[in-house]
Amino acid sequence: MDALVYLIPTSLALGGIGLAAFVWSLRHRQYEDPKGDAERILNPEWDDHPKP
Repeated sequence: MDALVYLIPTSLALGGIGLAAFVWSLRHRQYEDPKGDAERILNPEWDDHPKP
C-alpha cells in the first residue's frame, strides 16, 4: 500500500503530460491534413527516378 503513495501521483503526472502534449499538437494544427500525405505519396510526379 505504501507504493500507491508514489504510483498514483506519478501516473497522474504522466497522464497530465500526455494530455498537455495532445492539446499542444491540436493548437499547432498537427492534424490539419491527415489525408494529404497519404494521397501525395501516390502522386507519380514524386517518383524515385529523376526526370531526364
